[in-house]
Amino acid sequence: MAIVEVSITPLGTGTPSVSRYVAQAHKRLAETPGLKVQLTPMSTVLEGDLDLILKAIREAQEAVFAAGAVRVSTSMKIDDRRDRAGTMEAKVKAVEDLL
Repeated sequence: MAIVEVSITPLGTGTPSVSRYVAQAHKRLAETPGLKVQLTPMSTVLEGDLDLILKAIREAQEAVFAAGAVRVSTSMKIDDRRDRAGTMEAKVKAVEDLL
């Protein structure tokens, strides 16, 4: 089980607004069975099998191209912990418990 933060940014769109492209990427991610998706103001966080996540990110990137972007920049941060299972909620709770 992995947790991945991803930001897919269209370039060359002629406008500073990217929300319509982000929506297309998010729809593609949300359609992926077995993938937990959490939209945030600056990125999207995914939880699931790492191979599934990487495939879904590739499909989301293609959705942005299909929406009209001529260039796409994708950044990822991967948390692939093997000693125990973790979830997005558990990571947040661990910090909140210390506050």
